[in-house]
Amino acid sequence: VADLFFYLLIRIVCITVRWEMRGLEHLEAIYKSGHRAIFTSWHSCIFTATYVWRKRGIVVMSSQSKDGEFTSRFIKRLGYGTSRGSSTRGAGRALAEMTECLSRGIDVGFTIDGPKGPAYVAKPGAVTLARHSGQAIFPFHVAVRRYLELPSWDGLKIPLPFTRAITLIAEP
Repeated sequence: VADLFFYLLIRIVCITVRWEMRGLEHLEAIYKSGHRAIFTSWHSCIFTATYVWRKRGIVVMSSQSKDGEFTSRFIKRLGYGTSRGSSTRGAGRALAEMTECLSRGIDVGFTIDGPKGPAYVAKPGAVTLARHSGQAIFPFHVAVRRYLELPSWDGLKIPLPFTRAITLIAEP
C-alpha cells in the first residue's frame, strides 16, 4: 500500500507543476552518436527527477535494503527498472547488470551522492560504469521554485503544487 501511496503522491503533485527543460539536445546527441545515457543527479531532486524521466524504461540502482525494496516497487509503477545494489552493498553485481542493460540499448541512472551521502559528493559508480561500458554520463538537475525540504541527509525537495520547475541538462 505504501508504494501505491508514494506513486500517487508523485503523480498528483508533479502533474500540477509547470515544467521547463533546458539542454535536451545533449540527450539527443548521445543517442545520435549511437550511445546510451547514464543519467546522474543529486539525491535531493530524486522526487522530481523520478517524474521528469518516467516511462522511459531507465534502469536505476536501488539499494538491497528494505527501503530499496519499497522504492523499487513504486518506481516500477512510473516505468523504471531496477538493479539492486548500492555503494555499500552489492555494487559489483548491480554495475554488471547496468553494463548489460547499456549493451542492450537500455539507459541507466544513479543518484550519485546516494544512498547515504554526504550530499553533493559524488560516488565513483557512474564514472566506473562509463569507463567500463564506453557510454556517456548524462548529468542533470531539477530545480524547483517552491518546495518542502525534508530534514534528511540529502535535503530531499518535494515541490509544492502549482509551482515552477526546471530541468537543467549539462553536456555529457
